[in-house]
Amino acid sequence: MKKLKILIVDDEVRLLQELEEFLGNKKFTVFKALKPSIAFDILEKNEIDILILDIKLPEMNGIDVLKKVKEQYPEIEVIMVSGHGDMTTVIEAMRFGATDYFPKPFRLLDINNAIARTKRFIELNNELKDTKSTLSILSKKLMQNIGVQILGNSKAVGNLIDLMTKVARTENTSVLVLGESGTGKELVAHGIHYLSSRSKNTFYSVNCSAVPESLFESEFFGHKKGSFTGATDEKDGWFENANNGTLFLDEISDMPLIQQAKLLRVLEERKVNKIGSRKSVNVDVRVIAASNKNLEEMALENKFRLDLFHRLSIFIIEIPPLRDRKEDIPILLDYYVKFYSQQMGNQIRTIDAQVIDMLMNYDFPGNIRELKNMIERAVILCEDEILSCKHFRLNNKNSINKVKPDANKIDEDNLDLEDNIKTIIIKALEKTNNNKSKAAELLNITWQALDRRIKKLGIE
Repeated sequence: MKKLKILIVDDEVRLLQELEEFLGNKKFTVFKALKPSIAFDILEKNEIDILILDIKLPEMNGIDVLKKVKEQYPEIEVIMVSGHGDMTTVIEAMRFGATDYFPKPFRLLDINNAIARTKRFIELNNELKDTKSTLSILSKKLMQNIGVQILGNSKAVGNLIDLMTKVARTENTSVLVLGESGTGKELVAHGIHYLSSRSKNTFYSVNCSAVPESLFESEFFGHKKGSFTGATDEKDGWFENANNGTLFLDEISDMPLIQQAKLLRVLEERKVNKIGSRKSVNVDVRVIAASNKNLEEMALENKFRLDLFHRLSIFIIEIPPLRDRKEDIPILLDYYVKFYSQQMGNQIRTIDAQVIDMLMNYDFPGNIRELKNMIERAVILCEDEILSCKHFRLNNKNSINKVKPDANKIDEDNLDLEDNIKTIIIKALEKTNNNKSKAAELLNITWQALDRRIKKLGIE
């Protein structure tokens, strides 16, 4: 990360000098201002990362300065300090965008820790911006080329995009994409291709399970005219077709062992020999392989070549199943409902809230492919403006729970104490418009006891 630029705004000269010396020794670039007018002049001329801001200032108070800074320079993180602060001031400062707050007098260690926390916050924000930017660029490229995109805001999707971006920067690194059926392995392969310098060249996709063993060499490496019965024309193989681009080998685990040896030779030598030709042809291809099986276990059982596994798995990307990134389900639902509604001319304007509850409690063994097919069927069945649960068909054995019951209603058959305590607390919070003090009075417990239970039970 670049060297942080810190601006300190305080009307105490001695404190400014002390902080300037301390932070300067920590290798930060430090600016200081005794009043807001000087501070805004500095902000206009310099890209400040962190503002350390006193609340009691001449010209205008620190809260007003905070508001103005956040309006004009929203990317600047603000740490508030004051010798006159109270809890109301703290809450007000946080509401208007301060990232940290502590009272005077303070130790220099306090400032150092606050800056360390804020620095990490800036780094995480930058990482998030980079991920969102890459996802936006990638989605645009995928839509332009294949008409689909990667959807989701979950941490899992962020990690996936990060890995795809990193390996895309390399020229020839082989990639092994692992994941259950329906998770989008080919989409990830497309994404790596379109993020790479090979994006203007061919992306060639091969389903290894669909290639007859007798045609393997001809399909992969090509053949000369007359090299065997039926070879009426010369043919380029898939490696030549994908030259300077990307070759995607789906279901690589289904490739026969004898053919795996031939594939390994091509990957190592980067040359192919057409059937019937003695001349080698150089090929420059990035190979991305995919499997829904554990290739390492297959190799230990002699069902897959271990040397080929090591050659393909230089960089492994594991796609999480949909059940491990359920926070993306509402985004996927909204996208595919709009997509199929437009495609079929349906006028669906609303999705019943219970649909989301139902889908969030389903295990999705078929992953995104199953969700997509499920939504397509539901849109076909929906003849009005509201998409509801009746339009969906789920496999009950893969439902984690049925649609969630009313949160305010205690289930008389459920004698689990924790469940019922949670229901009562939710009801009390709703009655008091989420006022914890009033809810605690209703429940006849202290505010602190209520707060502990809210955190323990995971009540939002």
